[in-house]
Amino acid sequence: MFLRNNRLIAYIIAATLLIAAMLLGISIGTVSVPVLTILQIIGSDVLHLPGMGTIDSMSSTIVMDIRLPRVILAGLVGASLAIAGAAFQGLLRNPLADPYVLGVSSGASVGAVLVLFFNLSLPFIGIFTLPIMSITASILTIFLVLFFARQIERSMRVETIILTGIVFSSFLGSLLSLMIALTGEELRQIIGWLLGSVSMRGWEYIAIILPFFIIGTAILLFSSKELNAMSFGEERAQHIGVNVARRKLWILIGGSILTGAAVAVSGTIGFVGLVIPHLTRLLWGPDHRHLLPLSILLGAAFLIVADLISRTIISPTELPIGVITSLIGAPVFAIILIRRRKERRG
Repeated sequence: MFLRNNRLIAYIIAATLLIAAMLLGISIGTVSVPVLTILQIIGSDVLHLPGMGTIDSMSSTIVMDIRLPRVILAGLVGASLAIAGAAFQGLLRNPLADPYVLGVSSGASVGAVLVLFFNLSLPFIGIFTLPIMSITASILTIFLVLFFARQIERSMRVETIILTGIVFSSFLGSLLSLMIALTGEELRQIIGWLLGSVSMRGWEYIAIILPFFIIGTAILLFSSKELNAMSFGEERAQHIGVNVARRKLWILIGGSILTGAAVAVSGTIGFVGLVIPHLTRLLWGPDHRHLLPLSILLGAAFLIVADLISRTIISPTELPIGVITSLIGAPVFAIILIRRRKERRG
């Protein structure tokens, strides 16, 4: 209860966890880099602070060219998936809703794999072809899920939407399998990408995801009050002046932009948007004005740590980061589902 009522402490804890995760992610690896050295390198190369002392060139290369961009990219992907999951859960009033379960991640994957499969590059867009195709496919997927859920049941119960999302996810997964079966030399690249990774992506991929992260996050943060209103039911939200149809559209678009951009740069990483918002809601309550930004901080920290585990647990071999998040997320999904069933029976 104390944690829920003290928002300042909540932000301090979340920010501390993120900073600690970033320092660990940069420090630990085949070659360890002391935290003090990391701070010297960042102070000298990024902040251009004078008097930072002599810095080893190898350590500087490891930090600035390999680990720092990897940690930042993992943080942006985790933050994107976490805030998108929090928004979808608030919109649908169900803790089981997240981009992975609703099929949005699978739709984004199909869009991205089409770019890799056909080696597409849209005119005037260049490197942004991958995220734009991925985002377009994710937006199309969520609207198709809602359309078919409405055909199945006019009231569009949340369970119906989630089941429809799972069906779409399975169908899109079969399309991905078909493309993989038909591909040749790109097979290793596509499979490695589908399993989820932020390895060897570099600063270029940060430049790809960052504008979409800013746009999607801004849309959702500006919708936090409306999400609070809609959590009590759409009719009540309309009575207090919320344009429910328009706001739902913006929330779906914002969540799909974030999911599509995240999938474009890292592949399919499941359950981040399920676990982190649920944990944040348990600790600090359902107020979306705080739930969304706290989910950003904790989502970033979670995926940085998951990436650290994936590259060190069986070093020198790297596990796909999606394997780690699924090992954590699948049991949490089952626990949430069981708890909801017990609550209904009780």
